[in-house]
Amino acid sequence: MNLFIRNLIFAIVLLISLSVRAQTIQTESYSTKGYIKIDGTIQRSNYSTAGYIRADGMIQNSSYSTIGYIRKDGTIQNSSYSTLGYVKNDGTVQNNSYITMGYIKDDGMVQNASYSTLGYAKGVDKEWAAVVFFFFDLLEETGK
Repeated sequence: MNLFIRNLIFAIVLLISLSVRAQTIQTESYSTKGYIKIDGTIQRSNYSTAGYIRADGMIQNSSYSTIGYIRKDGTIQNSSYSTLGYVKNDGTVQNNSYITMGYIKDDGMVQNASYSTLGYAKGVDKEWAAVVFFFFDLLEETGK
């Protein structure tokens, strides 16, 4: 095999491995709570699958049952399409009564309404981080 083909194969494998990397979800003390992969797969810290966030915004549990939706405007809904809350462009997370539940900062820090740090979701979409930290208990070890 010539050097060009070998380098091309290496580059393709490298790109594929980088594209499936997961972003770490951490607690306030920086311990790993779980992972969210680029394809929307949500994993617990032991790498067991907790759920999925689909490209169309559908949120599923590990059994592929639909548990909610993320709408393009940042609205978070349950499986019955009832609004649970909202994620604003600035990272403010509100419940369905527009009361602030917390904040997701641009650097990935997740805070409650009193600005206490709940954890970190660096490199994770704000809506995805809100799903994990505020709306669904997907990363609980019981797999709720």
